[in-house]
Amino acid sequence: MNITFRQLQIFIRLAELRSISAVARACHVTQPTVSMQLKEMTDTIGIPLYEVIGKKLYLTKAGEELARTARNLAHEWGSFEQQIAAMKGLTEGSLRVAVVSTAKYFIPRMLGDFCREFPEIDIALEVQNRDGVVDRLRNNLDDIYIMSTPPRDIDVVKQIFLPNPLVVVAPLQHPLAGKKRLQFAQLLNERFILRERGSGTRLACEHYFSENKFTPLVRLELGSNEAIKQAVAADMGLTILSRHALGDHLTDQNLTVLDVQDFPIMSNWYIVHLQGKRLSPIASNFLGYLSQHAQDKVEKSDQGKITSPEC
Repeated sequence: MNITFRQLQIFIRLAELRSISAVARACHVTQPTVSMQLKEMTDTIGIPLYEVIGKKLYLTKAGEELARTARNLAHEWGSFEQQIAAMKGLTEGSLRVAVVSTAKYFIPRMLGDFCREFPEIDIALEVQNRDGVVDRLRNNLDDIYIMSTPPRDIDVVKQIFLPNPLVVVAPLQHPLAGKKRLQFAQLLNERFILRERGSGTRLACEHYFSENKFTPLVRLELGSNEAIKQAVAADMGLTILSRHALGDHLTDQNLTVLDVQDFPIMSNWYIVHLQGKRLSPIASNFLGYLSQHAQDKVEKSDQGKITSPEC
């Protein structure tokens, strides 16, 4: 088969954007040029690579396989370019990182520090809910993924990154605010505002509820930590959120953390990538950077210099 690397790059964009006009804009070429390149690939392979139903574009099974192969080739080529750059004494290239939404409270700062140390690196950061990040992981769209609950149905390498304590949050003027050693059973009649089903936070909460035979009165399910904090501040109910999502000035947000026995629920943030994936030099450096950064935070916390990871 005679397919060019440029054509493969165009097809990767088609798999991401699902629109020929959007691919043309992204690749800075005309729409007829994209259509011609796609037709040449289809003719070369001999079976349809995509189909348009209504106004939506779908990849066929052959198209999905071509997209997967093209991504692997692009990754290998990018790794080769980085290896050559390293031999020349240069540190340049690209890094793709996908994180679950709660991680947006601390990952951008770490990325900023990394960028200052390696200014020639281009970084693409994707922030989605857990289902979105798992889908990107399944399709090998990024170099590194950060989440609190790695999937069990995908063969991955996972490394503990940071502790992720989950705490009970209430409005500042709640009757239980300031009370010590509350029993969780005392919250039996409280209404809860929880993250959407399938999120890492919700999975951890459901595991705790199941173990303690507790059925919460769920008033709302929201997919945004910010929306949940606003709802709690408006006295619509309690919530359970990562301490990372709360920041350092709870009173300014009209929020407080309740002192509940068995809390915080301790979980972890994980650095994840596909099993067998050969990380590029930049991705390997970034993984080492994250690990060291996290270790420094843990050591400072153990020394009493900070009470929780920065948000």
